[in-house]
Amino acid sequence: MEIVIIALVISSGLALGSFLNVCIYRIPRRKSILFPRSFCPKCGAKISFYDNIPLLSYIILKGRCRNCKGKISLEYPLVEFLTSALLVLVYLRFGLSWDFAARSILILFMILTFFIDLKHKIIPDVLTFPGILLGFLLSFVVKSPSILDSLLGILVGGGMFYLAAVLGELLFKKESLGGGDIKLAMMLGAFLGWQKILLVLLLSAFLGSLIGGMALFLSKDVKETRIIPFGPFLALGAVIAIFLGDALISAYLKTFF
Repeated sequence: MEIVIIALVISSGLALGSFLNVCIYRIPRRKSILFPRSFCPKCGAKISFYDNIPLLSYIILKGRCRNCKGKISLEYPLVEFLTSALLVLVYLRFGLSWDFAARSILILFMILTFFIDLKHKIIPDVLTFPGILLGFLLSFVVKSPSILDSLLGILVGGGMFYLAAVLGELLFKKESLGGGDIKLAMMLGAFLGWQKILLVLLLSAFLGSLIGGMALFLSKDVKETRIIPFGPFLALGAVIAIFLGDALISAYLKTFF
């Protein structure tokens, strides 16, 4: 039975990953995510169902459009694989439960956020506003966070990022954090609670400093590299918190208290 469930999670993850690819392409362009059906972004040809099988079609077509022979971005199979793999890990961690459902939804939001913000440097309100509400509503049925922790998470996440944005603007005389980052922090607080949103902020700041510093050091175009979106680091921090948050918080409390 366990094998059957894992197989269903894998197949569902691949299908959801394929849908996320549609969202990643269309949401920043303000296009419908339902109509028309999938098409090649290079030649516009409609993609047949047998050429739209997650992972498998990419391998069979050798990463090229059947119609125009244009190269298909590696991002498409990567998103499909990543979605499926992370959902399997969530299932192994939480089993079939409301916590599994809530964490899986958050994972999907984080994959969307990571790739959209990385490519377009925006975090659309169409993701964060429903995410804040959904995260809070799920706190009524999950084991963690509690309703109060979720509400505090929204306030702490949004409040800390708003304060950081104000201070950053005063220090650097320009916008350092966008409104999308503030709303994303509120959404993460709703899903994870106030303790884990603090952990996410610490992890994302560390990852942002480390990876951003390396990018600045290695980049030839320093001006372009200075514009580094923070959303992907928040998304990475959230994924780490989903799987290791309790252990990291417990280790911190044992060490310092």
